[in-house]
Amino acid sequence: MNNPLLEFESLPPFDRIRPEHARPALEHVLAQNRALIASLVLQPEPTFATFVLPLEEAGHRLSRVWSPIGHLNAVANSAPMRAAYNECIPELTAYGAEFGQNRALYAGYAHVLEKEGALLDPAARKLVAHTLRDFRLAGVDLPPQPKARLRDILQRLAQLGSKFSENVLDSMRSYARPATELAELAGLPANLLERAAVDAREARLPGWLLKLDQPTYLAVTASAEDAQLRRDIYEAWVTRACARGPAAGRFDNYPLIAEILGLRHELARLLGFATFADYALVPRMAKSRRQVQDFLDDLARRCRAAATREYAELERFAGRKLAAWDLAFFSEKLKKNRFRISQEELRPYFPLSKVLSGLFAVAERLYGIRVRERSGIAVWHPSVRFYDVDDRAGRTIAGFYLDPYARAEKRSGAWMDECVVAKSLPTGSALPIAQLVCNFSAPIGAAPSLLTHDEVTTLFHEFGHGLHHMLTRVAYPSVAGINGVAWDAVELPSQFMENYVWRPEVLPLISAHVESGEVLPADKLEQLLGTRTFNAALDTLRQVELATLDLELHANYDPAQGAAIAEAMDAVHRRIAVVPTAEFNRMPASFTHIFSGGYAAGYYSYKWAEVLAADAFEAFDEAGAFDPITATRFLESILARGGGVDPMDAFIEFRGRPPDVHALLRQTGIAA
Repeated sequence: MNNPLLEFESLPPFDRIRPEHARPALEHVLAQNRALIASLVLQPEPTFATFVLPLEEAGHRLSRVWSPIGHLNAVANSAPMRAAYNECIPELTAYGAEFGQNRALYAGYAHVLEKEGALLDPAARKLVAHTLRDFRLAGVDLPPQPKARLRDILQRLAQLGSKFSENVLDSMRSYARPATELAELAGLPANLLERAAVDAREARLPGWLLKLDQPTYLAVTASAEDAQLRRDIYEAWVTRACARGPAAGRFDNYPLIAEILGLRHELARLLGFATFADYALVPRMAKSRRQVQDFLDDLARRCRAAATREYAELERFAGRKLAAWDLAFFSEKLKKNRFRISQEELRPYFPLSKVLSGLFAVAERLYGIRVRERSGIAVWHPSVRFYDVDDRAGRTIAGFYLDPYARAEKRSGAWMDECVVAKSLPTGSALPIAQLVCNFSAPIGAAPSLLTHDEVTTLFHEFGHGLHHMLTRVAYPSVAGINGVAWDAVELPSQFMENYVWRPEVLPLISAHVESGEVLPADKLEQLLGTRTFNAALDTLRQVELATLDLELHANYDPAQGAAIAEAMDAVHRRIAVVPTAEFNRMPASFTHIFSGGYAAGYYSYKWAEVLAADAFEAFDEAGAFDPITATRFLESILARGGGVDPMDAFIEFRGRPPDVHALLRQTGIAA
């Protein structure tokens, strides 16, 4: 078949992949996999070599086809690409359910574990154990009728998740806020004004046009002097894809949320779990919803007094009661007043090219790798770049794409995804290739893209995920890199990397003033370091609130009552938060992490992993930020092991003990 998605010997030819290639390529590889499965289950004595490894190769082949399709739907979303993606979802979901409910496959893996378990290397043993667990979670033991119902639920959930993301993207695309008077835009950074002027000209409108992307939302709410402008952009953001706000009812996700929660609850009950949260926690570090809730409640308790003081200080500084759209603005003003520095003031010191060179230098000092750009690689947008990663001996061991800028056809946020998963199988090897995606402001004309320090932190975070994927030494795709890693541990490498953006020895590597080339001066460095713990308790409570809402929706769902989204949101806010919320806030309608991402009943993972990351980094505080022995131990215990080891065992191997929450409290200044 002449299809670019089936060219596995090289990187995906993104410049030649078209929507019409998606379904034929997927159907081709699924037919191959089904034929392989039909032959494998006939083996009288399945072994790891003859049974498991061919299935690993089949899974890798499927990933090579599906990864570009899913990726292009996220970063180059168009009506044809969206249609092609949605055509594929039922096919892929049906195959996944069919695989997971196959009794003969389950018996084959069980036989391998029984006969060879003691002889397998740890990663291989973990692979087989994970797969057997996943068979049970897919309903392999269910009678025929519940099995069929489970397949129907999985199909519908896949469709709903895709539609949820589309509604969020479409509601953002539909919004534009015109302005004709410069006074209305007072306080906004120059780069945003330039972009808004360009967008207005392209729309044949006078003045400026503010679109609803993440950089615009963050800049307006933190910088705009005009309270009405702040409110307008804030309201548009927190009412994305719902029945309120500027796009009221056009892309409403609330009916989808109600159906998603109901189906997830039914799925869990079919599999013998009381709630979806109980089902979702089976493969994670946290083993019960009570453990998760206790963790969140404990963090809230430790932060509440400090958060109350922080908010009272904000109100005193503002001289009045604050509305929800005032919080970021007065926080930024107070921070600048106290530390004589702001995110926008720092932006000229962080050109993207300088930040990247410093980021790569940090990775080289830690792990001995060298990152170099390679031209001539097919990409999906002209602004995308490709990099090779070499080891100390100069051998290429991995690679990654970087897609840094916000675009209308690209979903918001930042993420790392797998392009190619590492493998070293009898059928061949593949180097791990990552896709790092951000939504920074694009350069205008000859001026470079300039980042805030918060955006620098985001870039380091995603590169941490990338290192986890690229520095794996696991041979089997199912447990290589981030695959098979417990969801509440997968953020450890990314949050660990964030620490380096605050190090005095690193800031000179990542900063150079766009005009003078001057490194961030010592006084500004000291001021920046002072901001690290600013309003840390408020920020922590916000994350705890989101995680608690997620858990509440999935752990206390009542079929008789339905989703009760507003009630849950209000109850959680009153119990956790100390800041005001807006009456029109419909944030769940755009909560893609839990309704179309992988964080359902798992948003707590960010804080859970932050505890791990803070504790892990204290080992570097004790030995030195670039101590080679500590870095090698972190690489070998955490990054290189992927899903081939229990994450708690890996952490204890690195740290010598279980994680301690006090490390996070010390790092954020909350302990003081």
